[in-house]
Amino acid sequence: MGNIIKGGNAFVPSVPLRIAVRNGLDAAALLLTEDGRVRGDGDVVFHGAPSHPSGAVRLLGGEDGTAWVEAGLTAVEPEIVRVLVIGATETGSMRDVDGLSVDALAPDGTSVARYDVTDGGAETAMVLAELYRRAGGWKFRAVGQGYLGGLAELAADHGVDVAEDGAEPAPGPAPEVVPEVVPEVVPMPTVAAVPQPTVTVSEPAPVAPQPMAPAGPALVAAPVGPADSWTYGPVFEPYTTSGEDNDVISVDGLPPGPVVVELAVKGDGYTGLFPLDRRNNKKPYLVSSTEPNFRGRLMTLAPERRPLRLRLRAAGPWKIRVFPLADAHRLTEEWLEHGGPDVLLHTGGPADLTIHYKGSSNLSAYLYELREHKDPAVLPEKRLLFSEIGRRRETVPLPEGPVIVRLKSADGPWRARLKNVQADSRPVVHSPVHAAAAPAPAPRPVTGGGVAKEEGISGKLRNWVRRGTR
Repeated sequence: MGNIIKGGNAFVPSVPLRIAVRNGLDAAALLLTEDGRVRGDGDVVFHGAPSHPSGAVRLLGGEDGTAWVEAGLTAVEPEIVRVLVIGATETGSMRDVDGLSVDALAPDGTSVARYDVTDGGAETAMVLAELYRRAGGWKFRAVGQGYLGGLAELAADHGVDVAEDGAEPAPGPAPEVVPEVVPEVVPMPTVAAVPQPTVTVSEPAPVAPQPMAPAGPALVAAPVGPADSWTYGPVFEPYTTSGEDNDVISVDGLPPGPVVVELAVKGDGYTGLFPLDRRNNKKPYLVSSTEPNFRGRLMTLAPERRPLRLRLRAAGPWKIRVFPLADAHRLTEEWLEHGGPDVLLHTGGPADLTIHYKGSSNLSAYLYELREHKDPAVLPEKRLLFSEIGRRRETVPLPEGPVIVRLKSADGPWRARLKNVQADSRPVVHSPVHAAAAPAPAPRPVTGGGVAKEEGISGKLRNWVRRGTR
């Protein structure tokens, strides 16, 4: 079989495959359920645990810089729907690896799928390819999705617990970014001059932030929006701040719960945004993109009794706006056209979501069902709606609202609408708007569905994952 280009896919025979990872990478495999996450440490196959408990996936050593992943497709457990083949550099980055490729071989040595990675950059870890179930068989997809945050970022993005004794992984040095000519910031929608939460920035920014009131945000009696007002999560007056290049932003006075962060960066360097925990360690990224002139809407949790702190990595001027989830885009039967990651709300009865994507990279979406969820300070467990690469037309069923559809990865333009909308069959149990003085549980990370995660993480796995953070 000929080479597959990035984003391409092809059926492979459901036989034991040997996958060659070249050239000199530290190879591993992640076995994922439908929600795109591992169930626990056992679903990570690496040099410290080279065989999956089921025996279906094994890691073998090789010669001449080649590592081998063996995948007995007929032996893969039914709840496992994807097997990721990943690689990480020992030194340097992906752009330094000559002849980087993934080659799947049948038992007789015939190549059934091959992907030559030609666009490696400053990443130190990468999802090279994946085997995934389709129409009763298996397909091979050329992925090539890199992670500048290394193995720790890649692992956390797929549900691996990389924390040690309850702490988040320590952040590594920022990757090299090349500043370019700085044009003007693309303006965002303005908001009325109202009392806003106190925002402090770690270093003086060339662009002065808007004046902020010293007091916390004023809580609003009801969210601004259409008649079917959204009643989940904290409601407060939005705020905006701006600056240039890498920075740390601290927003004090937010009530705890999910909020939307709108980010626009002018420039063609790397853009990364990471929440910080109580100890100033990075949590899993909100965005990690090399798309020029990045713009998108992201969702995170404002913590209880402390500021929301965000570490921004950008090469150029930027602008951030934080606003309530209630003011996110609503899904209707009319086309909604945007680009980049976004947070979408659906409040009606069961419906089908149709999305047309014109980008060339990954498109992934997660669903949060809120109808029976009563705690406005945390999010329910998420469920993967789809994860595809390249131009797509997807239609997926949505349950009765209220629900959140989070487009986590979408670097290109897209449009979305609802169809086949049905009437609500049950009364909605609304969550109360969270007031600043009302007690609420502290925010906690969202865990994947399916089989419960194993407690903790093995020392070998932790050391291996954290080794990749440079």
